[in-house]
Amino acid sequence: MEQILTALHEFINFMNGYLWGPPMLIMLFGTHLFLTFRLGFIQKYTPQAIKISLCRKKEGSGDVSQFGALMTALAATIGTGNIVGVATAVALGGPGAVLWMWLTGVFGIATKYSEALLSVKYRVKTSDGKMLGGPMYALEKGLGMKWLAVLFCVFTAIAAFGIGNMVQANSISTLLNESFHISPYFSGFVMTMVTAFVILGGIKSIARVCEFLVPFMAIFYVIGCIIILAMNLSFIVPAIVLICKSAFTTQAAGGGFIGASILMAARFGVARGLFSNESGLGSAPIVAAAAQTKNPVRQALVSSTGTFWDTVVVCAMTGLVIVTSIMKDPAGLSPLKGAALTKAAFAQIPYVGAPVLTIGLLTFVFSTILGWSYYGERAVEYLYMTIKLVQLKIGILLET
Repeated sequence: MEQILTALHEFINFMNGYLWGPPMLIMLFGTHLFLTFRLGFIQKYTPQAIKISLCRKKEGSGDVSQFGALMTALAATIGTGNIVGVATAVALGGPGAVLWMWLTGVFGIATKYSEALLSVKYRVKTSDGKMLGGPMYALEKGLGMKWLAVLFCVFTAIAAFGIGNMVQANSISTLLNESFHISPYFSGFVMTMVTAFVILGGIKSIARVCEFLVPFMAIFYVIGCIIILAMNLSFIVPAIVLICKSAFTTQAAGGGFIGASILMAARFGVARGLFSNESGLGSAPIVAAAAQTKNPVRQALVSSTGTFWDTVVVCAMTGLVIVTSIMKDPAGLSPLKGAALTKAAFAQIPYVGAPVLTIGLLTFVFSTILGWSYYGERAVEYLYMTIKLVQLKIGILLET
């Protein structure tokens, strides 16, 4: 068994290294750029989109308000990628990765807009009044590619267990164990019970929790970042210069950072950008289809703000916190990676630094689990309906 797990781990590492090389960078970032220019730089409507997203009134048929749909999508996207992911990108790709992550967010707004528009346009209404949509319905009804819709749902169901739940749960259980010596078994049990209590109530229950949880956790975390940046005030401008310079030049080791090429900075920045905001992943459009909206365009604008808040704001602030902290104490922070690096950065806040990070990560993780549980449920539901349809057709053929 150990040999099988080792071989599987090596295979996944190989595929990860290949897929997140130049092919994925070109296709993903290239799609962001293409849609940005094709849509006439849709990012210019972000202020208007933010204004629309704050509306909670019912504007059309759907299960939840536009604000509820946005908060549920943000719940799934704002997770460990915003905290641990940014630190990992800086540790592996150098400070330049922060700029590539930020650019992925800026141009990814166009992709998120496009995904949501198609999701609402091709959504369907079930016999019990529920709205179902997402890339699988767009692929089936828009392109007539049922097989690709099935593949998307299979991978979405797998991802719901992987990046949606396992990565998130592991991050918080590890942090709670290291900070407060809480057993991973206990934290895992509590997360399971609380998550089940929420998701068994369906999308309306999930949206209600997310409408309260997401604004609180985002504001709470951002305030912590602002405090650290105020403490590192003299390093902010040099950090911004270093981030911009490192994104487009090969960086030699020094100043508390590892040596990194332009490709490494772009690779880890773009990869962590996708992991953080999920633009192009096809997940957020699933909940966008449940929104009460007048037309696809309005909900697409609302959904696009998710990428703005997630990457352009939260990830950028985390990146500045990490880079300024390393510049302030290169000997102490440069050997660290991932959660340990972020933890050390937040430890600069006397007494409350560790609790702020722990509460922030706990709420980020819990909200991500809620969002991805809904995505996984919708994917499995689509697969179930497809299997029932195939069985029905086979039964008809056998009868004839």
